[in-house]
Amino acid sequence: MDKKVNTVFQIAAVFIGTIVGAGLASGKETSQFFTSYGYKSYIGIIACGIFYILICSLISKISAANNLNSYSDLMYTVSPNFFSKITGTLITLYLISSSSIILAGSGALLNQFFGIPKIVGTLIMAVIALITLLKDTSGLIEINSVIVPSLLIVIFSIFTLYLLLDSKSMTLENMKSLPPLKPNGLTWSTIIYIGFNITCCSGVIVPLSTKIKDSKSMKYGIILGAIGLTLLCIMINSMLLVNQPHIFKCEIPLLYVADRFGKLIQAILLIIIWCEMFSTEVSDVYSISRSLDTALNISYKKAIFLVILIDLPISQIGFSNLISTLYPIFGLLSLIFIVQCAYYYFKHRKELKINA
Repeated sequence: MDKKVNTVFQIAAVFIGTIVGAGLASGKETSQFFTSYGYKSYIGIIACGIFYILICSLISKISAANNLNSYSDLMYTVSPNFFSKITGTLITLYLISSSSIILAGSGALLNQFFGIPKIVGTLIMAVIALITLLKDTSGLIEINSVIVPSLLIVIFSIFTLYLLLDSKSMTLENMKSLPPLKPNGLTWSTIIYIGFNITCCSGVIVPLSTKIKDSKSMKYGIILGAIGLTLLCIMINSMLLVNQPHIFKCEIPLLYVADRFGKLIQAILLIIIWCEMFSTEVSDVYSISRSLDTALNISYKKAIFLVILIDLPISQIGFSNLISTLYPIFGLLSLIFIVQCAYYYFKHRKELKINA
């Protein structure tokens, strides 16, 4: 029993760690896709949590039933035609861009706090990620089991400080009074956000589902992870809302939010954000490398080095530029992948003995 509970928490941690990434951990992603729409942004955040549970559970069941090992395997299963190759290639490009964004985020984070050149922060992340990835799946689970609880504790602590020291600004009435930067477009923004996050985490959910071979543990792990992720996003969004419009000018908005509590709190938050970026970098590169191993017969270890080498020059485009440009594009393309998975699931549910 204890082993199953531990497995559920590990799955939840990997799920959260994969999705949080550079964008959410820094606050940049939340500010762009939710905070800019004002207090109504909470509706979009809750909708994301619901869809994470529905779609990711579906992907997990398909993966376990077909003994799949990568998102490429999943693509060829749900769409065994030329179109699947196009979609699979687009997903690979998305994950490469996502891992590049994280490397850029590491550079931006250390630059904003310490003033060191961005390339230094990027290289530090790349080297430590390589070392961890050589441990394969065990390294992925180990880092998320430590980093994710730490992130939740630190964000909750800062959120609690806001509630205690600035309770008036954290009321719903005050948030309603703040004019949104973007009055329209929340629905579309939410759909895009759901799309690229589900595509991102599918690269980890697929091999985990096959390796663990316990549908109930995967199901509960995904549910717990989605709930934790939703609460995390709500807390971050609340703090960003009451710090408008200043947060829109920062590459790392959460560091600005924590500034009022002193350098110590800022430093702790910086460490946690960096660690969370790191966990998602590992997840993304792991997903791509596993896919390259399956699709192109490039060994896992060689693929790791290849992906990092591709990521480094892309990361120099800049953190904010990459998020604002690439995330919406790949979010839209990811909707095709989600529709294909849903269609396959409902068409083959009886054949695969999958219970709805």
